Amino acid sequence: MSRFAPALSALFFILAAVLAAGVSIRGDVAAAPTAAPASRTPPPAAATLASPTPLPPIPPGYRIQIPRLGIDLPILEGDIERDAVLLRTPENFAFHLPGTAIPGNGLNSYIYAHARLGMFIALWNARVGDEVWISTPDGRAMRYVVTEVHPRVPPEDVQWAAPTPPDHLTLQTSTGPNPGDPRFVVVAQPG
Repeated sequence: MSRFAPALSALFFILAAVLAAGVSIRGDVAAAPTAAPASRTPPPAAATLASPTPLPPIPPGYRIQIPRLGIDLPILEGDIERDAVLLRTPENFAFHLPGTAIPGNGLNSYIYAHARLGMFIALWNARVGDEVWISTPDGRAMRYVVTEVHPRVPPEDVQWAAPTPPDHLTLQTSTGPNPGDPRFVVVAQPG
């Protein structure tokens, strides 16, 4: 097993806890949806597919939009110290997980945000076929299409963040207020 496996596992458990701690549940949305997930064979273990060279952070100026769900957020680089240790994840942003690819660079780009109004709580209503747009600082717009919806991913399942090919987005939010609550994961492919 790679030397990165324990670190990745700890990182994603902490990330799940951070996002879970930030869940705000409205009265009309009392729990995460229970729709059956699409069938999927998860990628091989993240540790075995770690990039041989460090992947760069996402530069300022990226944005994620999912029109049908009303999601429109700037993407900033995640900060594990701030988000997981200090528990001060800013609101009104989506975050690029350090160590994953920048969208459009041929590998998995992992983007997360709180399950709150105006952020990623609307992911709970994602459907296969939804369009996801990533805007770049140079004005390009990359179109992705949701291909998978997984409403109950265990927080210890770190395979989703592996920087694996081909180019795709993995979007994540929490499903409840506890660190052990499942994560809600949506995968989108270029389309």
